[in-house]
Amino acid sequence: MRTLVLLLLVPALAFAELPTDPKFQTARIRYSGGGDWYGDETSWINLYAGLTERTTLTTAKKEATVSLRSNDIFYYPLVTLTGHGTVTFSDDEAARLRQYLIGGGFLWVDDDFGMDESIRPALKKVFPEAQLVELPPDHPVFHSLYDLPGIPKVHEHAGGAPKAYGIYHQGRLVCFYSYNTDIGDGLEDADVHKDPPEKREAAMQMAVNLVMYVLTSGK
Repeated sequence: MRTLVLLLLVPALAFAELPTDPKFQTARIRYSGGGDWYGDETSWINLYAGLTERTTLTTAKKEATVSLRSNDIFYYPLVTLTGHGTVTFSDDEAARLRQYLIGGGFLWVDDDFGMDESIRPALKKVFPEAQLVELPPDHPVFHSLYDLPGIPKVHEHAGGAPKAYGIYHQGRLVCFYSYNTDIGDGLEDADVHKDPPEKREAAMQMAVNLVMYVLTSGK
């Protein structure tokens, strides 16, 4: 296994004293709009266990939760956003998320089915000058640890192929949007969705790849 070196870039709004716990931890965004931001309750617990087993990372036991109304987001190298319903950002929330992302942070949006209509304008509010672009199968995010043929299909929602979209800022991928697949559902406990082992393994490999990409690449 490769050795991972985590470099945190702390923007000006970050607290003066960062947490001293060296364990890798992500944070889930508690957003406004009415969507169930709290869904996929066991996904990151299982992903942390997978990262511990498959990489050299030392992880926390569970994810944190952050509000974009505070500066807590700046503690984490990777934040996530999921759910089925509406996502909205206020002007201040969009500005804070933008500062976090251009300062070195990363956002993973995992559509649990139903948020696509609202997440696109919400992200446009964060990066009005950028477009969501589809990531090709040869993008490094699909090959950072496991060689994948692209984003896997876990659950059938909107019909058709799964899609992986990204937002770039000054040549760096700052947002990964997994659409029409539901990686988070594939990471949940086996008895939640009754997914076959191969689907759950595909979701795990994709999620591990994304974490590895975020921590080791930068582009």
